[in-house]
Amino acid sequence: MNSFSPLNYLKIKQKNMIKLLAVTVALVAFNIVGATTLQEKLLKINGVVSVEQLEKGSFLERYVVTFTQPLDHKNLKKGTFEQRVVVAHAGDNRPTLLVTEGYGGARALSPRYREEISTKLNTNQIFVEHRFFGESTPSPCNWDFLTGENASGDLHAVREALREIYPAKWVASGVSKGGQNTMIYASFYPDDVDVYVPYVGPVCFGVEDGRHEPFLENVGSEGEREVILNFQKEVLKRRQELMPLFREYCEGKGYKFQIPIEEVFDYTVLEYPFSIWQWGTAVSTIPPVDGSHQELFDHLVAIVGPDYLAISDEPSFFVQAARELGYYGYDTKPFDGLLAIKDARGYLKKVFLPKDAQNIKFSKNLSNKITDYLLKNDPKMIFIYGEIDPWSAAMPLAKVFDGKKNMQLVIEKRGSHRARINSLPEAERDAVWALLAGWLK
Repeated sequence: MNSFSPLNYLKIKQKNMIKLLAVTVALVAFNIVGATTLQEKLLKINGVVSVEQLEKGSFLERYVVTFTQPLDHKNLKKGTFEQRVVVAHAGDNRPTLLVTEGYGGARALSPRYREEISTKLNTNQIFVEHRFFGESTPSPCNWDFLTGENASGDLHAVREALREIYPAKWVASGVSKGGQNTMIYASFYPDDVDVYVPYVGPVCFGVEDGRHEPFLENVGSEGEREVILNFQKEVLKRRQELMPLFREYCEGKGYKFQIPIEEVFDYTVLEYPFSIWQWGTAVSTIPPVDGSHQELFDHLVAIVGPDYLAISDEPSFFVQAARELGYYGYDTKPFDGLLAIKDARGYLKKVFLPKDAQNIKFSKNLSNKITDYLLKNDPKMIFIYGEIDPWSAAMPLAKVFDGKKNMQLVIEKRGSHRARINSLPEAERDAVWALLAGWLK
């Protein structure tokens, strides 16, 4: 812990007068000499740039804390960036939830935001925005520093910074890419926290992992899959009639793409079954194949917005997928003669990667590290998945659970990517909460 003074702060951070004013006002209001309040304690942490108070919501206090983080945790000479962290306080001696977020952190600013673990067990909640997302994006943006290992280093640094403030037990948890981040964090810093709860997190072994396509060929009932496939084929057969609607829609939204609009149309149709199952959309909502052009079009873009395929101001996720997180492929065989593309192999690179990331090569090292850690250890970790969620095809390999006492795999029947503890059947839900509460005593 380093002492904080307005004079030192002024010398170091002259370039950021807005943040300086916010902190100076806080110092005057709270009299930092002999600091005892939470805000004062946060301001004293080495590397903290600013602490801004938020509406408390369901917590006793909430703050946005800006941390200075190394770009490369193995080489501090590479420089630094500022990372946004939201500290929500439930009590000095309460357990603490570390949210291993995989994306940006804007949602954590809302006074209504509280994860179910924090709500149920009344924990403190530390939300760490992922590097290269939102307000935690370095400038310049050098993709070399966007790695799972560095992201875990960020979480470790925040955990260490708050260790004295929150001495009770800690649980790390995230959803989807955040759940994947939970597993990555555990594999790099296995002694940091006491409990882990990754929700619907995949462990992929390739840019096109290969397990998702067979999953989609067997998920749900045969009748449901037939309805989905028939809808896809009908949309492609009506390409001539639907393309004007599709083009007008994309132009009206201002979407720009790295591929021709005809190919965007193809990938929208190919993505359709993944999206329908991922979010648990009822197959009964799919319009009949003899529906109007407008009816079919409206349903298609409601399920798969073309913005998914558009050029993004924040391509960080796809850079990570291309380097080490992996992704999924598409089976084009059922659509022979109906597509503008020859096949979908290598689509992530040509559709999503920015020009300065085109040469990134995929490595299995991170996925292998996660798997190796889970195989050789038995952390207090509860995995939550949805049965019909295509991301469940890439859950940790079954063998990692063999003979384990602590690790628990919970799959919600007919659950989607929205599977949570509170969405489980009552008996299963109560058992998970009891286990978590016992671990965090």
